[in-house]
Amino acid sequence: MGIQDWSERIVLVNLAPEPQLSEELDAVTDIVSKAGDKNVVIDFSSVEIITSSSLAKLLKLRKVLVETDHKVVFCGVSVKTKAIFLITGLETVFEFTDDQFMALASLQIEQANS
Repeated sequence: MGIQDWSERIVLVNLAPEPQLSEELDAVTDIVSKAGDKNVVIDFSSVEIITSSSLAKLLKLRKVLVETDHKVVFCGVSVKTKAIFLITGLETVFEFTDDQFMALASLQIEQANS
């Protein structure tokens, strides 16, 4: 799927299904740890289900971003995957939008206002 610099301050991640999903999350965490000035949009459109290991990696990514006053926005999350976030109580920890356009727009508007 892929990780790309969408702009100077936004990384766009189009997740692959498990097990590649886990590797991509490690890679994006490494990128934002080194860059220090990036927000992240993660598109789950190709993901049907998420494992507990990947949930832990998402929490690690969020921690790295919060420490640098940045954020992660999820989009394209399937009903099955969204149910996992609901069951684990993580739906309030992460921000969700319907699609990439909305996720990118929300971050750009926030950047313009800061």
